[in-house]
Amino acid sequence: MTSLEKITMRICFVCALLGGSAQASVTISGTRVVYPLEQREVTVKLDNDSRGPSLVQVWMDDGNPDARPGEIKVPFVVTPPIFRMDPKKAQTLRMMYSGEALPQDRESIYWLNVLDIPPKADSVPDVNSLQLAYRTRIKVFVRPAGLPGNPEDAPAQLTWKIVASSDGNGQAVSVTNPTPYYVSFSEVDVESNGHVFRNEQGGMVAPRASVVLPIGKMNAVGAGAKVRYIAINDYGGALDGHASLGQ
Repeated sequence: MTSLEKITMRICFVCALLGGSAQASVTISGTRVVYPLEQREVTVKLDNDSRGPSLVQVWMDDGNPDARPGEIKVPFVVTPPIFRMDPKKAQTLRMMYSGEALPQDRESIYWLNVLDIPPKADSVPDVNSLQLAYRTRIKVFVRPAGLPGNPEDAPAQLTWKIVASSDGNGQAVSVTNPTPYYVSFSEVDVESNGHVFRNEQGGMVAPRASVVLPIGKMNAVGAGAKVRYIAINDYGGALDGHASLGQ
């Protein structure tokens, strides 16, 4: 086993101990990355806002958040893969497409992972402590050149309809995307007969595909119901929209 593999195994073990109360010292500038496929590389900036150094590992995955970095095969290389970040310093990542075949008629999606491991705390006698690493994972939209339309116009082209919930308890909303762009939501609401039913978890629909979004406690939606949504643009900004609901 190489030294890099040993480091990766240790990092993955620490990652498995992550808790919801951890706070990242190393942050990514932006909530998503758009990679124009005709570009040789895209850069991503990291900042260490803490008072101490951090060990950072970065990698990309194809949708499985539990996959081990050394076993993932994606058509991208991110450098540097492991590095030290001193306090109040920045680091630029280089993301490079390695040339494997990808669809040219629609976007593809991958995820960028940044694992922040703080330094070992000074030991204090008779005091137990637990240190946590923090992983940030954001979407990378790979966009071929020449796609028709505009990604900001894609949400308005979606079609929505009421369907039975997958768990057989109530109703849900199916959304169909005829465009070549991914559309992500931070919130989806259904308004019917003076009631508002919410899905505050958001979701995402792939290009030329459909997805069912659960809506809490929704039953017997009447005629004239509408869906209101907040979509997310390339820069992480909100795009408010609404549409009629089919049955």
